[in-house]
Amino acid sequence: MDIKLQVSAIMLGVKDVARAKKFYAEGLGCEVVQDYGGFVKCDLGEGSSSLALYEWGAAAQDAGVSAEGSGFRGSSFHFITDSRDAVDEVMRTAVAAGGTVVREAAATEWGGYFGYFSDLDGYLWKVTTAG
Repeated sequence: MDIKLQVSAIMLGVKDVARAKKFYAEGLGCEVVQDYGGFVKCDLGEGSSSLALYEWGAAAQDAGVSAEGSGFRGSSFHFITDSRDAVDEVMRTAVAAGGTVVREAAATEWGGYFGYFSDLDGYLWKVTTAG
């Protein structure tokens, strides 16, 4: 059996599902495809994984781990765009939706351009050009 690992869905444990839904759906334009109050699933577009928003404590319980924890979670989401203008637009859209810029978009020595924002629960998103 030859199974290749892929990400079908990304689940985020969030403090307020309704608030997170508003950020991702209304703020960033993700399509809500399932909404069960404590669980919301969003379509991120063709070729992308889906995004699931699940109440923090319930998500921890589902995984069988403690709900305690803060700070850097050891992961970030990366959105690769085709231009600096697109990076800037995504960053502005995230801020308008209530997100926070944690690293202003800027050019790099390797010729790329990127910045980071956090969503309402502190999850980090890197928005970058491919090169």
